[in-house]
Amino acid sequence: MANYQYLIIGGGMTAAAAVDGIREVDPTGSIGLISAELDTPYDRPPLSKALWKGKPLDSIWRKLESKEAKPHLGRVVKEIVPTQKRVVDDKGDIFTYQKLLLATGGKPRRLPFGDDKIIYFRTLPDYRRLRALTETGRRFAVIGGGFIGSEIAAALALNGREVVMIFPGKDIGDRVFPSPLARFVSNFYKQKGVEVLAGEEIVGLETRGNQQVLKTRTNREIIVDGVVAGVGIAPNVELAQSIGLEVENGIVVDEFLRTSHPDIYAAGDVAAFYNPALGKRIRVEHEDNANSMGRLAGLNMAGKSEPYHHLPFFYSDMFDLGYEAVGEVDARLETFADWRRPDEEGVIYYLQDGRVRGVLLWNVWEQVEAARQLIAEPGPFTLKDLKDRLPAKTSNPKPHS
Repeated sequence: MANYQYLIIGGGMTAAAAVDGIREVDPTGSIGLISAELDTPYDRPPLSKALWKGKPLDSIWRKLESKEAKPHLGRVVKEIVPTQKRVVDDKGDIFTYQKLLLATGGKPRRLPFGDDKIIYFRTLPDYRRLRALTETGRRFAVIGGGFIGSEIAAALALNGREVVMIFPGKDIGDRVFPSPLARFVSNFYKQKGVEVLAGEEIVGLETRGNQQVLKTRTNREIIVDGVVAGVGIAPNVELAQSIGLEVENGIVVDEFLRTSHPDIYAAGDVAAFYNPALGKRIRVEHEDNANSMGRLAGLNMAGKSEPYHHLPFFYSDMFDLGYEAVGEVDARLETFADWRRPDEEGVIYYLQDGRVRGVLLWNVWEQVEAARQLIAEPGPFTLKDLKDRLPAKTSNPKPHS
């Protein structure tokens, strides 16, 4: 039996940030971390961005050694007994805790075919597998036109591979970008040599020799050397459900990141939290939220009582394009595009009932905090009010590359 003051289930960025938060308050309390992954915690964004541009693999590690947190890798928690503050893993090992954090993240949604032939890109082993395939493979299919799909397609193309993107929507990123911008992005990818098959659905996959053959609903066959899918994730809430925690599109937490059990916290991709600026409960699957929320969960587990009112941002790099986004960036909302250079540099506002719900900073940098403040304002705003509201402060290159 391993006894810990703080026990974390999960081994991603949220878990690593929680360790940092705990250590800010409690330099000596024992910390255990149970992770299904075989690798210690690492930064996830470089897997689809910087590592394909030459950044070394050693740069991604979140160094836990100096924090004296004990990782238990390659293990899956099978049971939590809150009345005994006890956790049991798939090896039958038992762990006890005083405070428990569920940082269980999410699992990729899967297609009903293809089995292990499709790389559902999310983890370091997925990156290693795809990188190895690119050593010999020439042509790759990317299923999905959203966040991960667009990044992986760009990464592969930048590394000299032929890429075909397949997705059911009209354009790349059309759930987030207003339709004119989504159309521009699709054309931009085509100019970069990516074959874009929009409005197309994959219905099957078979293996021919060393290649994969994708079958579409329109009876098209796409022959490739590797298949990557980015079709979203589902939060890992099963453990929380098994002990009766409140779950609604993620594990429900209060403003101090406690679940419906006072000694159990949740943070990161899996946690549904109330955001005052938006006036609603949200769940966010991006780096800023993982780091900010994980750290605060750690602080509060160790005795602080700080509310999580942070409105996370996210960012992406797509060839020469880049953006940062805050709040609800949903193409179904009313949008107003304030371009400095059409489709190349500007700010897009997402509005509902006269309030700004989200801001997309398109090749515009150093305005995330100003965007947060704007979203928190009650309005109402007219389009004239928003013109030139968030000019770029700098012409520096993309900060995340």
